[in-house]
Amino acid sequence: MITRFAPSPTGPLHLGHAFSALTAHNAARTAGGQFLLRIEDLDETRCRPEYEEAILDDLRWLGLTWDGPVWRQSDRGAQYAAALASLAERELVFPCSCNRSQICVAADLHGITAMGPDGLVYPGTCRARPMSDWKPGDAVRLHMRNAIQAIETEIHFPEIGPLNTGHVTVRPATLSNTVGEVVLARRLTGTAAYHLGCVVDDAAQGITHVIRGQDLFEATQIHVVLQRLLGLPTPFYHHHRLILDETGKRLAKRHDSKAIARYRADGASPEDVRHMIGL
Repeated sequence: MITRFAPSPTGPLHLGHAFSALTAHNAARTAGGQFLLRIEDLDETRCRPEYEEAILDDLRWLGLTWDGPVWRQSDRGAQYAAALASLAERELVFPCSCNRSQICVAADLHGITAMGPDGLVYPGTCRARPMSDWKPGDAVRLHMRNAIQAIETEIHFPEIGPLNTGHVTVRPATLSNTVGEVVLARRLTGTAAYHLGCVVDDAAQGITHVIRGQDLFEATQIHVVLQRLLGLPTPFYHHHRLILDETGKRLAKRHDSKAIARYRADGASPEDVRHMIGL
C-alpha cells in the first residue's frame, strides 16, 4: 500500500486536513506500506512558502512521518507538458480563452444550468479550436466528446466505502452533460491544473490507494477518464467523511478558527486534535 497526502499551500491546515492526513498515514502504517507527502503548489497566485512551512510543521506536530522526499508539483512542469502533448496529438484537448463571466453568459444563452465537479458545465464556446490555435493566456480543456469516443466503453474504479464499496461505474455517455470540458492547464499562467497534476503524479509516485474527502468523489470520474486516456493505472479510492463546522458545512482554509495552528496556540495536544475529529 502506498498512500499520500497532497495539500495546497494556500492557507493553514484545518481539522479536515488533519483527519485526511491521519487517515491516509494510519492506513499505510497499519499495512506496513508507505505514506508520501506531495505539495500541490501550482496555483501561483495563492501558494506561499510560509504556508508550506506551516503545513510541514503541523504534520510533524501531529506525529506524522513520510517516506522519501517531499514532492512539489512546481518542479514537474515537464511531466505535465508531456501528458498534455500526448492528449493533443490525439485531439483530446483544445485551447480556451473564456473567462468565468463569459462562460456564465454563454451557458445562460444555451440554457445550460448543470453543475459539474468544477462548477458550471462548460458551454463549448471554444471546443472547435485546434491546439494549433493556442495563444499565450489560453487555458487547455479536455475535449470530452473526443475522449468519450476514444474510451468507448464504461470504466470502473474500485471504491472502499463509506460512499460505496465495490466498483463504481463511470458511463462515458453522460460525461458531456454532467462534467463537461474540464480545465487541464490554467489560463494566463499555462501551469497544469488540479486534475492533470493529480493524475500524473499519483501514477509517478506509484500511489495504490487514494484516500481523500467525500467532496472529491465526483472529481474521481475525471481522474479515471484521464488515467484511461494516458494509459495510467487506476488506484483504489477511499472517500472518507468530512469534518463539518457548526452549520454542517465542510471546513475551508478561510475558517481560521478551525486551523490546527490556532488549537496549538491555545494549548491543545495532538491527542486533543485526534479526539476532536473522531480518531
